[in-house]
Amino acid sequence: MATTTKPEDQTSVTTTEGRQALFANAKEAVTDAVQTAVDAVKANPKTAAAIAAGATAAVAGAAYGATKLSASKSTTTAPKKDTPAKRTPAKA
Repeated sequence: MATTTKPEDQTSVTTTEGRQALFANAKEAVTDAVQTAVDAVKANPKTAAAIAAGATAAVAGAAYGATKLSASKSTTTAPKKDTPAKRTPAKA
């Protein structure tokens, strides 16, 4: 669903009008995407629930893995301290 625009159709985002047009286009695209998602959920609620559960599991797994990876990198082994030499009693 890629659309192409000609260079002359593009509005400069450096102007207030350009930013407003960009915002309006983004808002329209998000609204269309949300409506499409809502329609898909209404048509296939079980499939949508399964996809949501899978996505949640994937995010949770990634977060868990990142936490473990971060923890393993931050806990470096400290250098061993020199143990004091054993003292032997002085012979008299």
